[in-house]
Amino acid sequence: MRITGGSLKGRIIKCPDGVIRPAMDRMRESVFSILGDLDGKSWLDLFSGSGTIAIEAVSRGSKDVELCEKDKIKINTVLENVSITEKDCGVKIKCHFMPVEYFIKRCKRKFDFIFFDPPFPYKYHQQIIEQADSNGLLNENGTILVHRPEEHFMPEKIGNLKRTDQRIYGRSIVDFYRYN
Repeated sequence: MRITGGSLKGRIIKCPDGVIRPAMDRMRESVFSILGDLDGKSWLDLFSGSGTIAIEAVSRGSKDVELCEKDKIKINTVLENVSITEKDCGVKIKCHFMPVEYFIKRCKRKFDFIFFDPPFPYKYHQQIIEQADSNGLLNENGTILVHRPEEHFMPEKIGNLKRTDQRIYGRSIVDFYRYN
């Protein structure tokens, strides 16, 4: 895997052991292009896997980035991967190694962007977004992005959020949700 844009463009990211379905370079490049400048924006990468999305956010200007991954097999690789942002960009990514559902219940802050990329068999996309919404994790003008397989339906509205965009990448879809 490689970083597709920004100050770390072209940087190779290690793939951790265990089950992983890394976000395609083309999809990441497209999504970050749609979002534009991230300077001064906060970012939360949930179901982080290798940390690539969080690193991509830093590479493109975000200075306040956190990630959450529950798979303990991935910890060392994630920490090694995210260390490049502190070394090369002066930005330390805050890492949480616990189930995303638990993190969402405990988190007491808001983010401009929240990226959900659960394993494709995961069946609780809607419920976890409802929980993030009801716990107030998203800033008023923020965006929740959900990467999912095409066969997994997502409604137009979830809680106080409404889908404002949808992009299709092969059998993957990224839904963009904002406050209604």
